Amino acid sequence: MPTMEGAGVRLRRSLGTRALSELDPFLLLDEIHSDRSEDYERGFPTHPHRGFETVTYMISGVMEHRDSLGQGGQLVAGSAQWMTAGHGIVHSEMPNPDRNLFWGLQLWVNLPAAQKLVKPRYQNVAPDRIPELSVKGAPVRLVAGTLGNERGPVDGISVAPTLLDLRLPAGGTFEHELPPEHTLFAYVLEGNAELGGTRRAARAGQIAVFGPGKVLTTRSASGARLLLVAGQKIGESIARRGPFVMNTQAELEQAYEDFRNGVLVSG
Repeated sequence: MPTMEGAGVRLRRSLGTRALSELDPFLLLDEIHSDRSEDYERGFPTHPHRGFETVTYMISGVMEHRDSLGQGGQLVAGSAQWMTAGHGIVHSEMPNPDRNLFWGLQLWVNLPAAQKLVKPRYQNVAPDRIPELSVKGAPVRLVAGTLGNERGPVDGISVAPTLLDLRLPAGGTFEHELPPEHTLFAYVLEGNAELGGTRRAARAGQIAVFGPGKVLTTRSASGARLLLVAGQKIGESIARRGPFVMNTQAELEQAYEDFRNGVLVSG
């Protein structure tokens, strides 16, 4: 679904819409993909978060980030950032100072009630820290989870996530075993891919949600690039509004009150 966020950033939202509000534990998936600077240059000025995690994955371009913890820097092409907002963080995200092609995605991941108010932390993963593997001729970047004997650099996340950037060559296939209780979806970045045992095809910009099962299967006649995302279900109530995700309406109101009173971050 085309939508606008931040100070006027045009993006495509496939998760966190009326049609697909959430996929426990995943809450939102946005893609920005444009070579028109007016689509993204206004960025995401200072805004708060509490109670969940944001995952930023860069394909092309640069994202400048600054926050209330004094952290900052650039997310470059091929890098990833897994930010645990926890008790609270206030930050800004500004795309592409060079005004060229920007292509990046952000995924929101819920936190269980017991961890919603943990101390915030970042896992900033440079491109050269992400293992690049080949599975039956298909290149795979392993951001989180395990593949064969390799493990992705993101760790210590409660939902035990898997995040793969898969490139299927023409005629290529890919299979990967996952815990059957994990939620699994694929987001097609380029091309067309047949997903699961039904061989239903998905094209670029579409999200495909898998039913229960242990083995992920995908194939492509003409070639495709996909993000494959999986994680353990949390199974708790969700109260969300704007930049906060809690378990109850009372907790949500408390988050807004803490932000208004300047104690969202400090507690």
